[in-house]
Amino acid sequence: MTVDESPRRASRQGIPTGVWALGFVSMLMDISSEMIHALLPIYMVSVLGASALAVGIIEGIAESTASITKIFSGALSDWLGQRKLLAVLGYGLGALTKPIFPLASAIDGLIAARFLDRIGKGIRGAPRDALVADIAPPHLRGASFGLRQSLDTIGAFTGPLLAIGLMWLTADHFQTVFWVAVVPAVLAVAVLLIWVREPERPPGLRQVRMPLSRSELRRLGAMYWWVVAVAALFTLARFSEAFLLLRAQSVGLPVAFVPLVLVIMGVAYSLSAYPVGVLADRMDRVTLLIVGLLMLVGADLVLAFASGLGALVVGVALWGLHMGFTQGLLATLVAEAAPAELRGTAFGMFNLVTGVALLLASVLAGALWDSLGPQGTFLAGAAFAALTLAGVMSIRARLG
Repeated sequence: MTVDESPRRASRQGIPTGVWALGFVSMLMDISSEMIHALLPIYMVSVLGASALAVGIIEGIAESTASITKIFSGALSDWLGQRKLLAVLGYGLGALTKPIFPLASAIDGLIAARFLDRIGKGIRGAPRDALVADIAPPHLRGASFGLRQSLDTIGAFTGPLLAIGLMWLTADHFQTVFWVAVVPAVLAVAVLLIWVREPERPPGLRQVRMPLSRSELRRLGAMYWWVVAVAALFTLARFSEAFLLLRAQSVGLPVAFVPLVLVIMGVAYSLSAYPVGVLADRMDRVTLLIVGLLMLVGADLVLAFASGLGALVVGVALWGLHMGFTQGLLATLVAEAAPAELRGTAFGMFNLVTGVALLLASVLAGALWDSLGPQGTFLAGAAFAALTLAGVMSIRARLG
């Protein structure tokens, strides 16, 4: 086969098997995680007596812990030149921590379980995203990230659906749902071990000795750091989805059906992520980001003034669409802005910064909720989303 035939063959083959497998791994682990997380905020507030501020702090610490861990696992994957190993360790830890949730009888046990689970997420996150970028052909990178995100999100709404069914079957027995969630987590690790193969390092690719050194971080380039800055501002407007669940409860949705919020969001997210990824390989990506931001502003405004289930459904669906329009695109922009040998570090730093922003956003959202109610939380989110538009315009100017 000649060199000229390789791109044509890649085009005929489409998205590689490894990307599909990583998508299914994400889907299975998300089914497991969301079966638990769809009920956890309500369980903490209604059963264990936690406040909304406590939920915000716990969620923020959990997610920021994952993001902080990602910077080290991403850099380690660049240094070792081995991404699958770290992905297996991360998914394995996630599977091992799932039994802690049904065994915990107090808030401190749930905090420990959530903390360890997110460390597992942090270990696997950056190496997995870098692995997708390594496996995917350049002309299918947007579609590959969109596909993985779409499959991941199918898990995000399948999990809550299972949680609803099991809550109905077991008369709202939270621990039973938490135990069933262990099964898909174990399956995720099995799929990763069997069907994902790490590609060989391209000949001549520079060996990275100190990925987090100042000189290496400078090599990520100005465009990369602009993407990170905009994503951080974006995250301040996109606080934890736990507040969508609390909003659903505040408008009168019964506890057993609160997970439907994540189902609606996940359907909108999964149906849009892959088509948007395909479009991102063919048109201006910044325009798609702008559309996503406008959807987030709309979602926040609708949820701020929602007084019934109809408005709640519209707001949550817009929230899911904005995720589909932005998350895969941001990952694609990171992959293309960073040198190939520093992709793990790039995704790790990206997740570190956005994780800190998520901690701040979730704590602020909880404080606003306790002091001003749901309206204050979502109006603040709309204001941050509007500010992010200016940063996105800066990226467009630099790309143009």
